Amino acid sequence: MFNKLIEQRRSIRKFKNRPIEQEKIEQLIQAALRSPSSRSFNPWRFIVVDKPGLLEKLSVAKAHGSAFLKGAPLAIVVCADPSASDVWVEDASIASIFIHLAAQSLGLGSCWIQIRKRDHDSSTSADTYIKDLLGIPDNIMIESILAIGYPDEVKQGHPKEALEYDKVSFNGFSEKD
Repeated sequence: MFNKLIEQRRSIRKFKNRPIEQEKIEQLIQAALRSPSSRSFNPWRFIVVDKPGLLEKLSVAKAHGSAFLKGAPLAIVVCADPSASDVWVEDASIASIFIHLAAQSLGLGSCWIQIRKRDHDSSTSADTYIKDLLGIPDNIMIESILAIGYPDEVKQGHPKEALEYDKVSFNGFSEKD
């Protein structure tokens, strides 16, 4: 089942105007909270956003690559406390992927919106913009936002023939000719 799931998962940026059922949202939250964390420190925090006005404001969090969030019925902002773990970025990234895969398994589409180290505009970081919008404390860092909804576009999975096997080595690193 897992292989089929990852074969089919693609980033979805167009969503149907259809709310996500509360039980599916609960399953997404549980997936996030079950994600692995180094030394079980669990530095992550999750903010579930389903208010259209907030989604629209989040859609302009950065200059490029977030506008489609305006059309999503749900977003999950993935944050973490850097003082809780030196590998908070990795832990938050793993949690983000768990949410993606859970969404796919529930018949939902999703797309990662990178926030960490991105600009809102020339004078404000995306992180600062979102912290101000959602009341996130300064000590919490934002890794990503996941746009989630029922897909309104069809994308085929990446075929096996398109996979870059030349980037795989066994028993040591080697450049392929």
